[in-house]
Amino acid sequence: MSTRVALGLVLGLIAAQMLALHLLGRVWTCTCGTIRLWVGDMHSAELSQQIFDWYTPSHVIHGMIFYAVLHVLMPRAPVMLRLALAVGIEVTWEIAENSPRVIEEYRKQATAAGYVGDSILNSVLDTLAMMTGFALARLLPWQATVALALLAEVAVGALVHDNLTLNILNFIHRFPAIEAWQKRV
Repeated sequence: MSTRVALGLVLGLIAAQMLALHLLGRVWTCTCGTIRLWVGDMHSAELSQQIFDWYTPSHVIHGMIFYAVLHVLMPRAPVMLRLALAVGIEVTWEIAENSPRVIEEYRKQATAAGYVGDSILNSVLDTLAMMTGFALARLLPWQATVALALLAEVAVGALVHDNLTLNILNFIHRFPAIEAWQKRV
């Protein structure tokens, strides 16, 4: 697969993501009327509405995981094809994550009680964060990639009591001890 074809596919997937989110009723940008680079307040109505937030590292880790899994499953496939597949997986998740059913499930978690879904801007930047993680996993030694992912998980977990691992655990089954700890943020 040529780089040009792969990039066209990636851009097409992101355009489809934007259209699907728009059809789901997601707002293009924060309804606050301002676009910010970073939202650090876990209880802010702007969380998941702006460019970057505490969940951005989890999307970078998605990319690292997708790179590793696709590298194992498709070792001879061109890297650009694997990137396009990773973008397809991430776009599918971003659309599912912003569906009414999944938003309602997230609202049951301690850290996401007020979650209203992502803005389209935030969702697309989450996909670009995944692509960044994919690129890092491609360029860095695997040990550095694993160390970076673990560092991000531990740091974000310690700072805001949530991360990719806790998010997945809470989505599968809520643990009262974890929820109590998360409410202390």
